[in-house]
Amino acid sequence: MMKILMIAPEPFFEPRGTPFSEYFRIKSLSRLGNHIDLVTYPVGENKNIENLRIFRSFGSIFVKSVKTGPSPIKLFLDLFLFFRAFRRILFHKYDLIHTHEEANIMGATLSKIFGVPHLYDMHSSLVQQMENFKFSKSSIIKGIFRNIEKISLNNARSVIVICKSLFDYAAKITDKNKLTIIENFIDDSPEKLKKDLLEKIKSEIKKKGEIVITYTGTLETYQGIPMLLESFANLDKRFKLILIGGKKSQIENIRERSFNLGISDRVLLLGRKEPDEIPYYLESSDILVSPRILGTNIPLKVYSFLKSGKPLVATDLYTHTQTLTPEISILCKPEPKEFAEGIKIASGQKGKKIAKQAREFCNKNYSLERYDKLVNDALKKAVNF
Repeated sequence: MMKILMIAPEPFFEPRGTPFSEYFRIKSLSRLGNHIDLVTYPVGENKNIENLRIFRSFGSIFVKSVKTGPSPIKLFLDLFLFFRAFRRILFHKYDLIHTHEEANIMGATLSKIFGVPHLYDMHSSLVQQMENFKFSKSSIIKGIFRNIEKISLNNARSVIVICKSLFDYAAKITDKNKLTIIENFIDDSPEKLKKDLLEKIKSEIKKKGEIVITYTGTLETYQGIPMLLESFANLDKRFKLILIGGKKSQIENIRERSFNLGISDRVLLLGRKEPDEIPYYLESSDILVSPRILGTNIPLKVYSFLKSGKPLVATDLYTHTQTLTPEISILCKPEPKEFAEGIKIASGQKGKKIAKQAREFCNKNYSLERYDKLVNDALKKAVNF
């Protein structure tokens, strides 16, 4: 049992990638008997988790929302986040500092000052994030972030990475023995869906004879949504596309693109949905898609897609293929016609076979007990270094 100071430079909680990962890390740490003091941004939804206390930094007067990826607003909030964390560790005793994303340098600094072990939860490469989100083309700024990443990896006693690509990247910088791969395969999907709600959602999104293709997640450029829309334009009128997620401006942009492609009558833009609603939309669908075109981290959504019992069509890029294989998914080149062909294949018997194999793969490899064991392994590395 440990008292952990966790620093999360995100809106906690908000239904998107890293906050989801933080949420499940906290739940696992709590199940393992640890107490977590979470220092996070001034925006986000409070979560009632046993052994968790949330301490929010200053800034809510100026900031009401934080977009995905690096931004000047995040740099502003990170300054206050560091002072909040510094105050916590100055006046309270902790056994471990657990940081996420760019809070890694905060953890490295506090670890040096107070002599508390540091566990770095590496969800992505900071340098790659800057490239994916087009934050800066400056080689100087990229060099600064590269050095921050190097210092943080070498300072941490234990490092969690979420996929093989990050493991390979981190192993070139620091001792690979301190690394633990923990894929984000845990979710809050109920064991049994409510029949009345399921029927309601099915009736809202699907008409008789339609083949429903669903994407859930952010609508950032690197997710490949424009390519998905062009692919969909190559499909006949039996097919219907559901997009869940995104900001208002992104949704309007997609609506305009859909109109220009002549498919707006078959594209349904639902905006953001609560996490506990997503399993109902997946179950109501026929095919699930992950059209990501940039980056090397595997999308979080892939794991829930694999568990769903629905065929998954994904781009044949390392962002997917470090986990996905042709036995559990349909992999296609990130080109409209190729991706459209993959969707057609998924709508047939091969799609059903692959979906069955994917679910069996998940049942074998992605259990809650395995997840908790991996989290505990990372903790042991931090305190028994």
